[in-house]
Amino acid sequence: MHLSIITPEKTIYDHDVDQVTLQTVEGEITILPHHIPYVAELKPGELRVVRAGKEEPLVCAGGFVQVLDGDRVAILADDALRVEELDLAAIEAARDRAQQALTEQRHGDDVAHAAAAAILERELARYRVATKYRRPRGGTP
Repeated sequence: MHLSIITPEKTIYDHDVDQVTLQTVEGEITILPHHIPYVAELKPGELRVVRAGKEEPLVCAGGFVQVLDGDRVAILADDALRVEELDLAAIEAARDRAQQALTEQRHGDDVAHAAAAAILERELARYRVATKYRRPRGGTP
C-alpha cells in the first residue's frame, strides 16, 4: 500500500509500505494492505511504518489519517518527524516551557490553557519516542 505523510510545510514521507501503526484518539491501530476505507483523528504519539520488512519509527503531533481504496493511506499531520530528527535536549526544554505555561494558565484564559496543554502533550509524545529509540553513546541501540 502507499503511505503519504503530509504536514502543512511539506510531504515528509511518500513510499509503498507493508503496514503502518499509529495512535488515534480511540486507541492504537495498525493498517495493512486492503484495509477498509477509514478516517480517524490522530493524537500525538509514535507512528511505526514497516517498509520492506524494516521498521521506521516516526513521531506525529496529531492530525488525521484516511485510508482510501484499501491501498492508499494519507496522514495529514500537524507535524511529524523521523526519530533521527528528534533532539532530546530541545524536546526537554520545550516540555519544561509548556509545563511552566500550563501552570501559569491554570486560573487564566481557557484558550491559552488549552494551547499550553496541547503543546505539552506534543512534547511528551516526542520525549517518549526520542527516549525509546535513543542510541547510547558509543554503541548500538
